[in-house]
Amino acid sequence: MSPQNGRPAEDTAASTDTARRVVLSYPSDLSTWGRDKLDGSPFRAYLRKTLGRVEVGEVTEQFTGVGCCGDTLDVPLRIESVEGGRRVGESTTIEYAVRDACGVEGGWRVQSASGPTA
Repeated sequence: MSPQNGRPAEDTAASTDTARRVVLSYPSDLSTWGRDKLDGSPFRAYLRKTLGRVEVGEVTEQFTGVGCCGDTLDVPLRIESVEGGRRVGESTTIEYAVRDACGVEGGWRVQSASGPTA
C-alpha cells in the first residue's frame, strides 16, 4: 500500500507510467476504409486497452476488420513518439501520422479483378 493514498503501490506506479500522448504512424498507401477504421473511437479504445508498454520505433500489426467481403486488413502501426510514461492507458491521447508506403493492401481486393483467384 502506498502511504500517500492507501492504494496498492502497483496502481500508483502504473498511473505514473501512463503515457499522456502516443503518435502512431500508418503507411501512406492505407486505403480510405482502413484510415476510417483507425480513426474511429472504438479502434482507439481498443488500442488503449491492448498496446501496453510501447517504445519509439516499435511496429505492431493491428487487425482492423474484415470489410464486407472477408478481406482482412492488418495494418503495421509504428510508434513515432511517446510523451509521459511508457504504458498506453485509458487516458492516453492517440494520434496518427502518415509515413512512406509499404505495400499494405486492403479495401475491395477480394472482389476485385486483382484479388485472389485460387
